[in-house]
Amino acid sequence: MQLTFSSPIEAADAGRRIISGVVVPFGKVGNTSVGPVVFERGSIAIHDGTKIKLLAQHRPEDVLGRAQSFQTTDDAIYGQFKISASQRGTDYLTLAAEDLISGLSVGVDVISSRPGKDGTLYVQQAVLKEVSLVESPAFSDAIVTSVAASEGEEMVDSKKAEAITEIFNAVEKLKVIQDIEKALEDETQTQPENESEAAMTEETQVPDAVLPEAAAADAVEASRPTVKASTPYMSQTVRHGITSMGRYTEHKIKASLGNDESRLWVSAADDSFTTNPAFSPNQYLRDVVSNTNFGRSTIDACTKATLPREGMNVIVPTLVTSGGGGNGVAPVVTVEAEAGAVQNTGMVTEYMTATVAKYAGMNTMSIELIERSGPAFYDQLTLQLQRAYLKATNAAAITYLTANSTNAATTAATAAGLISYASTEPVAAYAGTSYFAQNYVGGISHWSTLLGATDTTGRPIFNANYPMNAGGVASPTGIKGNVLGLNFSVDVDLPSTTIDGSAFIITPEAVTIFESPTAYMSVNVVSNLQVQVAIYGFMAPLVTMTRGVRTFNLT
Repeated sequence: MQLTFSSPIEAADAGRRIISGVVVPFGKVGNTSVGPVVFERGSIAIHDGTKIKLLAQHRPEDVLGRAQSFQTTDDAIYGQFKISASQRGTDYLTLAAEDLISGLSVGVDVISSRPGKDGTLYVQQAVLKEVSLVESPAFSDAIVTSVAASEGEEMVDSKKAEAITEIFNAVEKLKVIQDIEKALEDETQTQPENESEAAMTEETQVPDAVLPEAAAADAVEASRPTVKASTPYMSQTVRHGITSMGRYTEHKIKASLGNDESRLWVSAADDSFTTNPAFSPNQYLRDVVSNTNFGRSTIDACTKATLPREGMNVIVPTLVTSGGGGNGVAPVVTVEAEAGAVQNTGMVTEYMTATVAKYAGMNTMSIELIERSGPAFYDQLTLQLQRAYLKATNAAAITYLTANSTNAATTAATAAGLISYASTEPVAAYAGTSYFAQNYVGGISHWSTLLGATDTTGRPIFNANYPMNAGGVASPTGIKGNVLGLNFSVDVDLPSTTIDGSAFIITPEAVTIFESPTAYMSVNVVSNLQVQVAIYGFMAPLVTMTRGVRTFNLT
């Protein structure tokens, strides 16, 4: 998921061509391209600050400069940017100094997040991709606080700055005007004219007297279209129907097929994603029956990390000794006699490799389905592709853990056997790793057995309202619980019967799942006008200490 989020410009130094301000505030609600969002403290990673570009209005082709430094505090991330000596950079620097361009807006790739009860998205982990100069920030008090010009350098006067602003606005609106002009003319031809509906026109013009020479041609073009003032389309904010990820997927596909309206809506979503929802005369049932909502309990029980941006292998150095899953050699300290020789032991580091694999899925649709389907189709297309990706990666992680773990002591497929498994294997994991096991992930048969577990008097052990000597909690209405102090979760991708490999007891420090964000792409098949929509991502699991993953062993 990609987000854009605007914040204040603190200062614009026209002499040194520097602009600085808040990049992202922590803990505050802001309107982003996907609605209200709160970035949690420390949620944004900046891999290489010197490579972050400063863009104009989030247009990749319109580069104004480059970041010089970033500073992270408890409240926000602050950034400082060097503006290029180009005419475009000078114009934007002037507008920032005149308080006409007053916002810094960031673009991030979201890796992990959680929804709030009020509909706000709380971002827990993201990567900074770019920063842009925009007309206004997300907060009303986000303004330029100081301007410093170099000696001998003249700032553009206010009239010239206002003229430049008008030119920018005219050019940005030109495309919108051209797209709707014909529709407006057709509409006015069918409407009756009377005193209350008298034709009114207003031309978009920029005064010639204050135009810079370099922008004169653009201003002439921008002044040509004539738009009826009585139409509801006259607004500085482009109205669109992108109100969810499903709507965004729909218009992303249509834009790739050449639909100008969808292309305009996609580009406008950054500024008004949650406003002006389109009216649809057709009513659709949005709740589609599906049995794919299972999540990734096994992956969630492991340590999760962001996959490095390059390479098809992740190399991790370890000092895990033989018997613990590796061949490293750690230093040794011994008791020595007075003036005795000190034993010399070398430290041998082993390098463990996690192989990166691609996980992808695709759906092919006809042009009829795209053009004639309702909004619920795009919602379900996006949701089901996401769920299929989660299921494939979780199943791959289970296969990897089964092949790179330690078999537990043999136990019976009974409640007493599962209790023995949950009580002996955490101790063995600690003895082999020096870390504590925390998570018990089991298949549905383990869940069923624990739900029905009773003591010698027939009282439930894990499923009772007011138990005496409770051993934990296992509920038929939730897949998460507690078994003898271990966090218990159910994974439907594990074997459905209590057999070898039907459960894991996991020490999170012993296994890491490296994963990239997911991405979408669409391809138009020209010969039959079909469109292929694909989801893909990369994952590399790595068990660094095999004794920290204890696989259930029945035989």
